[in-house]
Amino acid sequence: MHHNLQFTNAIVFLAALAATTFALTGNGVSQSPAPKDEKALIAILRSDVPKADKALACKNLSVYGSSEAVTDLAKLLGDEQLASWSRIALEVIPGTAADEALRKATESLEGKLLVGTINSIGVRRDAGAVELLTGKLEDKDADVASASAVALGRIGNAAAAKSLRPKLAGGSIAVRSAVAEGCVLCAERFLADGNAAEATKIYDEVRKAEVPEQRIVEATRGAILARGKDGISLLMEQLRSSNRKLFQMALITAREFPGADVDQALAAELESAPPERASLVILAMADRKETVKLAAVLKAAAGGNAQVRLAAIVALGRVGNATCLDPLLEVALETESELSSAAKEALAALPGETVDKDIVARLAKAEGKSYPLLIELIGQRQIEASDALLKAIKHSDPAVRNSALTSLGNTASQKYLSVLITQVVSTTSESDGEVAQKALKAAATRMPDREGCAAELAAAVDRSTGPTKIVLLDIVGAVGGPKALAAVGAAAKSSDAALQDAGSRLLGEWTTVDAAPVLLSVAKGGGKFQTRALRGYIGIAQKFIMSDEQRAQMCTSAFELAKQPAERKLIMDVLKRYPNLDMLKAAVKAMESPELKKDASEAALAISQKLTKTDEVKAILSKAGLDK
Repeated sequence: MHHNLQFTNAIVFLAALAATTFALTGNGVSQSPAPKDEKALIAILRSDVPKADKALACKNLSVYGSSEAVTDLAKLLGDEQLASWSRIALEVIPGTAADEALRKATESLEGKLLVGTINSIGVRRDAGAVELLTGKLEDKDADVASASAVALGRIGNAAAAKSLRPKLAGGSIAVRSAVAEGCVLCAERFLADGNAAEATKIYDEVRKAEVPEQRIVEATRGAILARGKDGISLLMEQLRSSNRKLFQMALITAREFPGADVDQALAAELESAPPERASLVILAMADRKETVKLAAVLKAAAGGNAQVRLAAIVALGRVGNATCLDPLLEVALETESELSSAAKEALAALPGETVDKDIVARLAKAEGKSYPLLIELIGQRQIEASDALLKAIKHSDPAVRNSALTSLGNTASQKYLSVLITQVVSTTSESDGEVAQKALKAAATRMPDREGCAAELAAAVDRSTGPTKIVLLDIVGAVGGPKALAAVGAAAKSSDAALQDAGSRLLGEWTTVDAAPVLLSVAKGGGKFQTRALRGYIGIAQKFIMSDEQRAQMCTSAFELAKQPAERKLIMDVLKRYPNLDMLKAAVKAMESPELKKDASEAALAISQKLTKTDEVKAILSKAGLDK
């Protein structure tokens, strides 16, 4: 709870700082860099500079300030715009001077400024302010009283706790939530200091007080942890509570409870918990990987309520070991699809090399439905078992063959690439062919030697026939690299219409700039796919990173080939998207063509409006007749 409170307060504090910064700088006043010398920073606070500069000086004094700066910082505590900035420094400056200054300021401040100062006293954990803050607990301003209660909690010593505890029952209702928060903070401090007995008493007092539910939840969590092993029974009580927040708190606390004793209690709780709660308890158990009672999770996965089984199966994927293989394999072969799928995912995720070795050993003697399942796991877990998979791709059962091909695609080294190519080229079954193609693509795109892989695939394209050529060419394109680009470019320029189609399509999808000259060459060659190639070329100029000169040259080259208004518009869009001197020159050059003059003139003018009017720019516009 302590950390949550600090986090919330930090968010509020940062939001306030952001608002103050906007208020100080949003009027157009510029901030000048603040010096790092403390005396110079103090001089800024004493001067008549804009408040934005004073705020920055306060911020720097939080790093470079000492007790010498306290007096000047304290003078700003009454300034609505600078108070929060001065407190930034006062909260961290070492020594008693800052404590005394903050205490002194409470005598004259009120409202939000007083609340902020009290908050800063709490941040400094000023034990000397306990008496002052105790008096403020009775302040007629509930915000001031509440801030004082929380500040006492942050101080967290015996005197602060003594002031707060009576207010749990006898204090103002409006302030009681803050009093409870302060008490919980005190208890956390006691617990951190080793005084668990006193912490427990305070937690219990808050739990029994008439305070908001959230405070009771926070105190209950503390009471469980403060009791150590004796807190397990209280934890289990909350897991059975009808109060949803207490139940949720118990799930969180169970995850952080130290020692292995709580794991046994959680395992026992599964026996009686209703299914919707038992499934959540299992997930909490799985987050305690070092001490989890695996036998209880296995038992829950084996049978009973489907919701509980599902949670247990998912948990086994995170905390299980080789002993979980048999039960998970059994569930994976069940007809219930949701449980079966969860079991397969758990099997794929089970940690440990021992699991991998066990799966390979089982594969040698597997039969029936377990055989393709084990093969599938080899691929999912990326286990090296190429020899077994090569044997399996010849199996008479299509399910086995397909599982083997898929796993080979996920695990095989480049040494076995030719095997997968053969499966694609020589397959006689349409279903096997689709699986083989996916496997080859999966293998090819993960090979470390991409160039060697592309060369082998390109050779296979050359010696294959019909639709297989296109399939292999698509995989070459997915591999990428110079050799793949050369193979795809050759296809786009071939005399085979199907290869031209596939090659030009793949070039248009290429993800590197080096496809540009190939696309330009295809476009210059004319033919059925000239427009596609030209648009791909223009697309590279539009989307890819390159020099201004190179982009302008590409646009000029595209202008020379563009015949249709749609392509010309695309080129003009590129020119206007990257306004620079080279693009201006390209647009002016395009004006030389009568068909392009109107569009190119508009592009040149649009570009010139975004450029600094240097002599060179003026000369270019003048020569083009656009200077007016």
